[in-house]
Amino acid sequence: MDEEMILQEEAVQGSWTLLSLLASLLMVFGGALPYVPQYQEIQRSSNTEGFSTRVCLVLLIANILRIFFWIGKQFEVTLLLQSVVMILTMFAMLHLCCAVQNSNRVSTKQHRITDLNVGSFWKWSVFEDYLLFCFGFTVLCAMISLLLMDSGVFVETLGLLAVTFEAMLGMPQLLQNFSNRSTKGMSVKMVLLWTAGDVFKTTYFITNQSPVQFWLCGSVQILIDGAILLQVLLYSRDTRVKLG
Repeated sequence: MDEEMILQEEAVQGSWTLLSLLASLLMVFGGALPYVPQYQEIQRSSNTEGFSTRVCLVLLIANILRIFFWIGKQFEVTLLLQSVVMILTMFAMLHLCCAVQNSNRVSTKQHRITDLNVGSFWKWSVFEDYLLFCFGFTVLCAMISLLLMDSGVFVETLGLLAVTFEAMLGMPQLLQNFSNRSTKGMSVKMVLLWTAGDVFKTTYFITNQSPVQFWLCGSVQILIDGAILLQVLLYSRDTRVKLG
């Protein structure tokens, strides 16, 4: 009887281990999945106007900060890997947007980071400029962290900044839709996947007792996702077409 109970406990423990592994994998790669339909939409239409590249800016800053937060606090490795995957995903989106915009450009004038023009910030014509900006931002974070990483207040502030930026993920898209009075060119599937992912990861943060900053961020993101989905209903005469 005791042996049967031990075997049952081992089976249950094995099941929980498998579920935990699957949840971790979903956390690492799930954040990148919403951008697959948006990537395909841009490729299909050869148009980037419906997608705000400032979403990439927000996520790049948030995940670079989160990596330094991880160095200072050493929470789940899953969340560190998630940040690395998300950074690579944003670079892929920016590379596509630059390629499409350059192929559609009529004027030969290009915006470069070296122009030091505030008006053209994050509207650069060359993908390498985005890489250069991220490299410079990372070096700046590294220098400041090297000086202040021993301070608990600095580490917690770093985490707060990271999740604050991440919480604003959908805001550029929300504002662009509002400015265009349209959601044309934006993948509704992307936003639906945002919403599903944010619900999942907020639940994951709470159940795994992650730092409080993370589940607060997830809650704000769910609200913004809901607002964007409301825009789809307001601006689209036939929502079913977009969902298809």
